[in-house]
Amino acid sequence: MTSTTKSDDEILRELGDRLRRERLNRNLTQAHLAAEAGIARRTLQKAEEGEVTTLATMVAILRGLGLLSQLENLLPEQTLSPVQLARMQGRERRRASQSKKKGQDFGSWTWGE
Repeated sequence: MTSTTKSDDEILRELGDRLRRERLNRNLTQAHLAAEAGIARRTLQKAEEGEVTTLATMVAILRGLGLLSQLENLLPEQTLSPVQLARMQGRERRRASQSKKKGQDFGSWTWGE
């Protein structure tokens, strides 16, 4: 699943196929894995078919498969470099800044014109 040109539906189908293969490699039935994950069998079936599922459902399925630690590979924790920490003076960033386009002049506009 390395192509960035795949649609969301294609990615969901591939994730579903991977879940199914992992479950079958472990010789687990859908009913057994669903019980381990604390979800309905139909919910697991829909996830394996590549239908839209919630993040909470995916976490439950991964927990049931013993693969919850794999989420770290999906989105590793971001750390700041010492230079970034010095710039921010120890504060945590809470919002992104807007980037100004080159050539934009916001100073020429005034109220009442």
